[in-house]
Amino acid sequence: MLQAGHPIFSFEFFPPKTEKGEQNLWEALQDLRDLKPSYVSVTYGAGGSTRAKTVELTSRIKRELGIEAMAHLTCVGANQDEIGSVLTELREGGIENVIALRGDPPKGMDKFEVTKGGFAYANELAQYIKSEHDFCVAGACYPEAHPEAGSPYQDLHNLKLKVDAGAEFLITQLFFDNRMYFDFVDRARAKGITVPIIPGIMPIQNVDQIKRFTKMCGASIPPDLLAALEKRKDQPQRVHELGVAHATIQCLGLLQGGAPGVHFYTLNKSTATRDILTAIRMSARI
Repeated sequence: MLQAGHPIFSFEFFPPKTEKGEQNLWEALQDLRDLKPSYVSVTYGAGGSTRAKTVELTSRIKRELGIEAMAHLTCVGANQDEIGSVLTELREGGIENVIALRGDPPKGMDKFEVTKGGFAYANELAQYIKSEHDFCVAGACYPEAHPEAGSPYQDLHNLKLKVDAGAEFLITQLFFDNRMYFDFVDRARAKGITVPIIPGIMPIQNVDQIKRFTKMCGASIPPDLLAALEKRKDQPQRVHELGVAHATIQCLGLLQGGAPGVHFYTLNKSTATRDILTAIRMSARI
């Protein structure tokens, strides 16, 4: 799915739970369409709770908007046959790309549990997809290590298993210090991981929200950035402006440093992503 020769820009969305949320999502998609993303991805929901909606949305995006789409697929709450059925539905909907994830535990559960007849790790899921179905498979990675990994070394070992199982490119978890990304890429290359590693960027729009997200995924916010956000906490527009400015500087630095592109975690909103990508293209003339 990746195209050589120019940066990859992609957007991530999640299936909304309400009719109003779906309307907002579609408006965001249509607003970002003219930015010509290389692809958009649709998440799977905690515990696979939005399985049917993910299949429906990815197929609709590709069919109605003509944008390449990638579906998230997790190991949670499904056995091999059920996962196979989802993959068949995706292919029938014209989808050719999936990102294989272990997935988060369902709401109310403290830890991931393997479903009988299912998969325990993303590398097992990736291997199954590549051996039994015809998809381009992506994988996730963590510049600051997966929260459940015993160490950064163990995390890289697990990532190598995922790539060896068939992951053709990787998308990072969010981060706010580019040194985290470049150091991670260096360590991954030293481990023998040669596939493209695309940085994942989340524009900060709400202080409490971003603190909650980073706590969940094991990411950190640089002290100076956090202090600046806290000063603006009760001024949403100023938080938005700082979030856009920081993400724009991040993206330009990443691209100048050799990153193959940027994956934006949009949170189903278009304004910040549009502002950032427009500024990037004007500054870098891409």
